[in-house]
Amino acid sequence: MASNDLQKFIASHLSLFTNFIALVLLCLTLTILLLSKLFESKPSRKVFLLDFACYKPPASQMWSKELTMEIARHQFTLSKEALLFMEKLLEKSGLGPSTYLPEAFRTCPPNECMEEVRKESETVIFGAVDDVLAKTGVKGKDIGIVIVNCCLFNTAPSLSAMIVNRYKLGDKVVSYNLSGMGCSAGLTAIGLAKQLLQVHGNSYALVVSTENITGNRYQGEDRSMILINCLFRIGGAAILLSNRPSDRHAAKYQLIHAVHTNTAASDSSYNCISSVEDSEGLPGVSINKSLMPVAIKTIEANLTTLGHLVLPISEKILFIANYIARHFHSENIKPYVPDFMKAIDHIITHVGGQPVLDGVERNLRLSKIDMEASRMTLYRFGNTSSSSVWYGLAYIEAKGRVKRGDRVWQIAFGSGFKCNSLIMKAMRDVDLEENNPWSDEIDGFPVDLKSADGAFPYDLEPAEQI
Repeated sequence: MASNDLQKFIASHLSLFTNFIALVLLCLTLTILLLSKLFESKPSRKVFLLDFACYKPPASQMWSKELTMEIARHQFTLSKEALLFMEKLLEKSGLGPSTYLPEAFRTCPPNECMEEVRKESETVIFGAVDDVLAKTGVKGKDIGIVIVNCCLFNTAPSLSAMIVNRYKLGDKVVSYNLSGMGCSAGLTAIGLAKQLLQVHGNSYALVVSTENITGNRYQGEDRSMILINCLFRIGGAAILLSNRPSDRHAAKYQLIHAVHTNTAASDSSYNCISSVEDSEGLPGVSINKSLMPVAIKTIEANLTTLGHLVLPISEKILFIANYIARHFHSENIKPYVPDFMKAIDHIITHVGGQPVLDGVERNLRLSKIDMEASRMTLYRFGNTSSSSVWYGLAYIEAKGRVKRGDRVWQIAFGSGFKCNSLIMKAMRDVDLEENNPWSDEIDGFPVDLKSADGAFPYDLEPAEQI
């Protein structure tokens, strides 16, 4: 009997000690959070987004899924199995009937010469830059920083040099050309521009995000490489940033946080999306089975850093309490997923494909309205790579949803593997504009998307969470 009493005594005191340790850890964590917030360094210069523009191709370049398959049957030497696989991919892609592909693909055989490749890039880039300069009234000679990102088309002179030449920018302009950095590179470029504007005072920075489709069509039958042909479409965006205090009242947004996560040190991350040749020697971009677990790990790391910066203290306390409970008491307690929408008014995620959007919605516990802009962007314009988050923001603006003080979160991920988040604060209410790619058709959206199985029809298993 005495032995039982002793065991109960030890158990009760051990439980009290465990709870005391948990309480101490919680208090220490809260103290660290408060001190980090108090002593958080502030940038010396505020950076504003004056405006942005998304390129909208002419109606003559619209391609339905049916036209895509018709051209594939007549112009590509693909087997019936490969064609059936393409058809299944398109059915489950989330793309609508009016996305855009290059004019060069309409000829028989497709005209994929360097002249056509350059023509696509020039048309998209100059179209977007012309629009953003017209919207802001900024002259080319006043731009001090130019950054262009395009993953697969790397030419000489560079695309950034092409802009300097076209708009006759000054000989002191600082220019960068980012290549091979995938669909997240647009926000990488914004982060780079934000840092450069801390150094170069009284400056404008022009950021252009695009991809080239004409020169990167895969012509083989490797299933891990066909996906690119089915999802990617023409698109591009130009964004004009400023650190001039006088631009505060004209700006649409102020850049608050740019969070970059890069897991390329891991071999599985580095190799999950790569430019390779198939067994027949045909070049293309391969996506392997490690993509989804790699994406999960990288996005989680990005959200951890972002959460520290933006989540309200109430969400941080709940997260910490959940972590302590799981650590000391039970592994059966489910991890607490912070509600980012308590700190954010609008979210725009990169439109990698319908299964990706499904995963983001499910695991961040987002609503249908939260995901509307990204789903409609995928439906209307397809995957335009790094520029897709700007088409999504244009959608929200066209709907008249952006109000002064709103916080906008753009998140993109891509090869490397990388995940980038950008947080902006609206400086004013944003009304529907004439140069918005959605302007003449926004009343027709959102469309009623038919429910479809989001599973990948090739041998990449969808993740349970993102």
